[in-house]
Amino acid sequence: MVAILGYSPQQITEAVQQMYTAVAELPDTRFHFPVGREAFHFLGYAASDIDTLPQGIRESFAGVGNPFTAGTLRPGDTVLDIGAGAGNDSLIAARQVSPDGRVIALDLTSAMTRKLKHHTENQYPRVEVIQASAERLPLTDESIDSITSNGALNLVPDKRQAIREMFRVLKPGGRLQLADVVINRPVNVNCDSDPRLWVECVVGATVEDSLLAMLGDAGFENIRILRRLDYFAHSPSQQTREIAESFGAHSIELTASRSEKAPARFSQWLRRCHPKRWLADLHRRGVLGLAALIMALVSCYGALAAVSVLATLGAGMALNPELRAGTIALFTILATGFIATGFRRHRSGAPAVLAVIGAVFVLYALFVEYAVLTELAGFVLLVAAAGRDLFLRRREEATRLGLKGGNYT
Repeated sequence: MVAILGYSPQQITEAVQQMYTAVAELPDTRFHFPVGREAFHFLGYAASDIDTLPQGIRESFAGVGNPFTAGTLRPGDTVLDIGAGAGNDSLIAARQVSPDGRVIALDLTSAMTRKLKHHTENQYPRVEVIQASAERLPLTDESIDSITSNGALNLVPDKRQAIREMFRVLKPGGRLQLADVVINRPVNVNCDSDPRLWVECVVGATVEDSLLAMLGDAGFENIRILRRLDYFAHSPSQQTREIAESFGAHSIELTASRSEKAPARFSQWLRRCHPKRWLADLHRRGVLGLAALIMALVSCYGALAAVSVLATLGAGMALNPELRAGTIALFTILATGFIATGFRRHRSGAPAVLAVIGAVFVLYALFVEYAVLTELAGFVLLVAAAGRDLFLRRREEATRLGLKGGNYT
């Protein structure tokens, strides 16, 4: 994944570093997310854990959940904290795995790692601080017993690569405890006019089912969601709360374990190509209507083209007229239905009306009186309906995200 929603990985990295430098250096600033003790309390951290943290670190806490709900850390573990930030979870983890355990606190932002080093130097000898990316963990294979992460993965451009890296560094049977932001429907509009949206709302989050699927693809097993939280309800920003609600954004806490070895590449490819997954993705992105329409066009004109080509090559092939008409009708009706559902998003009835008229033309040509112009006019209307529906869906998303005059494709 080289660019997402118009951003380059470098733009995303810079936006993340800028935001969390401010959290490290100016924690009293009003952010779009809760920070400090307030965040600890509504996420359910134990008071005994909060009170033992240095004030300078505690004030820069910006987690989205409580990964320790999983209870996966054990005394003597070597723990990797990905996206450690100021190090609050790292220090809590250090207490849980002491006296023989070790914690590696890894974060992308230099201001955060400097702050953590300053507060842990000579006081937490079993905590090692590293500045690095979750996509390229500077650790050897199978060297970590447990991974903990809190609100980091949604900020990573290439989430699949980050998950593969987690699997690589964990020992077989190693444990993962994760809290992160997920969404119910993906963001589809091009947001390159304001890359700060990546860290200021839900643009970088993954659909919940997709996150679980990526973990399974990489070889994680026993994946369990322990808790879902309405994290954004506590945001000081009304705009952020509204955006989060429109995309179904929330945070989850989950646990998983590493299998003995990663699935073969072919096996991973088969999992990713499962019809259930790509149909669900098409539905969430609002393009099932367009996909069904393409299938109708292929059934209508693609089949005729294939027969013509075969005839030219001397291979005879006959089409079953009833089967062909039934297939075209089925996909035409499905396309009309899926296009009509867009009304729930953009509140415009025009695409549905165009689709219904187009479908009537196509069905009339198929089952009443065939005329090529009638059939063609029907498909033209359906194409216009699908295009208009897609445009209105994207414009609605852009409006919710506060984008004006942006690219809706």
